Amino acid sequence: MTDVRLRDVLDSDLETFLAYEHDPEAVRRSRFTPRPRDAFMTHWRTRVLGNETGLVQTVLVGEDIAGNIVSWWDDDRRFLGYWLGRPYWGRGIGTQALGLFLELEKTRPLHADPFHTNTASVRLLERHGFRRADTLHHGDDGAGDGGGGGDGDEDGYVLLVLGG
Repeated sequence: MTDVRLRDVLDSDLETFLAYEHDPEAVRRSRFTPRPRDAFMTHWRTRVLGNETGLVQTVLVGEDIAGNIVSWWDDDRRFLGYWLGRPYWGRGIGTQALGLFLELEKTRPLHADPFHTNTASVRLLERHGFRRADTLHHGDDGAGDGGGGGDGDEDGYVLLVLGG
């Protein structure tokens, strides 16, 4: 088993997170447009690390930074998000890290919304007990498809919920 640990994020971790966010394959899978460096740093320092209600952790493999896991409030929903660098994909690191994080993050229900074609991320969440609840279209009113079906159209994000 790989030595996976979580710790609080250090400002020095942000350069690694930025590099991971700009990986072309990660961008393709997540359907997330990477931020330019200054915007990334401002976002992390003010909105992520500056959010007193957020839980923000660096994922370590040994002493190496593998990525991050965070949770935050979006209106009345608590969300979870994570980003691992490509060298750490497919090795069980996400599974271990998410398990450790869920021991720290006690809020339920807890939501996650990976892009529907990011099947590895959807499977990871489902292995930890998350269940499909809806399909979201980022930028819409947050109402999803209204049918709770998660039909996976080309722009859909799968809303998964743990507990509640």
